[in-house]
Amino acid sequence: MYKAAADGFAGTPNMMIEIGGTYDLEVVKQTDFGVFLDAGDLGEILLPKKHTPEGLSPGDIVEVFLYSDSEDRPIATTQVPKAEVGEFAYLEVKENTPVGAFLDWGLDKDVLVPFAEQHRPMVLGKSYIVFLYLDNQDRITATSKIDKYVSNDPDHGFYAQQAVELIIANSTEMGYKAIIDQSHWGLLYNDDVDERISFGQTIQGYVKHVRADGKIDLSLKSGQQIRDNYSQVIEDYLRDHGGFAPVHDKSPSEKISGLFGMSKKQFKKAIGGLYKQKIIAIEDDGIRLV
Repeated sequence: MYKAAADGFAGTPNMMIEIGGTYDLEVVKQTDFGVFLDAGDLGEILLPKKHTPEGLSPGDIVEVFLYSDSEDRPIATTQVPKAEVGEFAYLEVKENTPVGAFLDWGLDKDVLVPFAEQHRPMVLGKSYIVFLYLDNQDRITATSKIDKYVSNDPDHGFYAQQAVELIIANSTEMGYKAIIDQSHWGLLYNDDVDERISFGQTIQGYVKHVRADGKIDLSLKSGQQIRDNYSQVIEDYLRDHGGFAPVHDKSPSEKISGLFGMSKKQFKKAIGGLYKQKIIAIEDDGIRLV
């Protein structure tokens, strides 16, 4: 994707440009083997001809990802990687070599996971959750030792009902550990999962609750979706039982749970919504469809 200079597109002025990120850069020189881009402090970087959009010329702006070639020189591509430096991704092993495993991350050149950065020996054809970082020679490298890169900082700023992106990273007796928005751990309880999910899957979820210690409970449904589901359960029960259920907001929790499989708090919120919509009436001995 690129924009001609004549349309006033400004690129990325005053932005620090680093290997491992995506930027809008200006074409400064055209050659037989590609174009050179102005990458600020990194100097002029080659965008090879095979990745150069047709019609690109000096003064145009093009969106590129920056990485290092086989000789550790900065190079640009219009290919889109599955992850950038500072991000997690679920990637497949394409080759095992004497220096480590190479994973497919969407570019012509695969990314290396050195043996020292493998949580366990990687198997050809299998996929692993990895984190991308720059090594001490500014080469993009991956590691499957991800724990040290996922934050447990309680001052994270996440809040209840917030929509987030989840990477399913592990399973426990209680449920699934997930990486939230490429940064923090969260827990998705088994009781909140009513669909098949798998290791490495990226899925949209919601912050269900932030505990006092900052730990994050997750859900695959928003609060409104959950309330709608509970309301539907109650309405379906009433239609299947002559329009009446012998419970109301003052009934014992055990009776409500036994009848509908939800807590008293969830039940009260659900029937409150149904009452406001004039779908049910709340009577002395129970609730009834209107």
